[in-house]
Amino acid sequence: MLELIVAASLTAVATGIGVIPVAVLGERAVALRPLLLGIAAGVMAVASVIGLILPGLDDGTPTEVWGGVLLGVVFLFVARRIIDRHHGHGDGRGHSHAAALTGPEGVRRQGVRTSLLVFLVLFVHSLPEGFAIGAVYASDTAGLSLFVITAIAIHNIPEGTSIAVPMSQAGYGFARQFWVAVGTSIPQPIGAVIAYILVEQVAATLPISLGFAAGAMLALVVVELLPQGWVGSRRGVAVGFIVGAIAMVILGELLDVE
Repeated sequence: MLELIVAASLTAVATGIGVIPVAVLGERAVALRPLLLGIAAGVMAVASVIGLILPGLDDGTPTEVWGGVLLGVVFLFVARRIIDRHHGHGDGRGHSHAAALTGPEGVRRQGVRTSLLVFLVLFVHSLPEGFAIGAVYASDTAGLSLFVITAIAIHNIPEGTSIAVPMSQAGYGFARQFWVAVGTSIPQPIGAVIAYILVEQVAATLPISLGFAAGAMLALVVVELLPQGWVGSRRGVAVGFIVGAIAMVILGELLDVE
């Protein structure tokens, strides 16, 4: 259990690494986001299939695994809808009060609002990633836990960049950006412990847990990572996706994940 908590906490700390490009490049780091998001999407997509769905099918029935995938997709869409409903608009007409201001104060307020929205989205999305970590730790498949943890850690880096950019715009320093970025991934060790205890107590839930984590992660790729990167640079996100996917396939072969 201690090893699991440490591993899940390290994936959370990886989110803080995404702050470094912003500290070095300032707002020019925005140009890197499509590539980073593409890499994260490719990593998460391959990890969901090779690291979660296929091992789940080995341990359980297709109904259990694909039922878990469906639950994971529904979970992420419900969480996203709740966030959009309560924090998606500034004045009820689709306009932010901060955006209506001009000058440095308007820029600062817009940065604060955007930072809050990004924090809430990433915070909620971190929970199913924690479920994935806990579920694979309970699996007997060799190399699987390291494979999935590496995927999630890599995925967390551009998330850190995502929250550091608006915080920098709002005038926050490196230390605040780093710890807020890490804070978005606090649900990961919590979710990991929940999933691990659940699987250990009820072994039959492993295929469902793996499917649930895969569904949530794939939904995250489709509705968040790829669209965000596509808006910034289609070529960047495409190249990043291919690089991330190939890297995870190679890592899977090196770790002999089956």
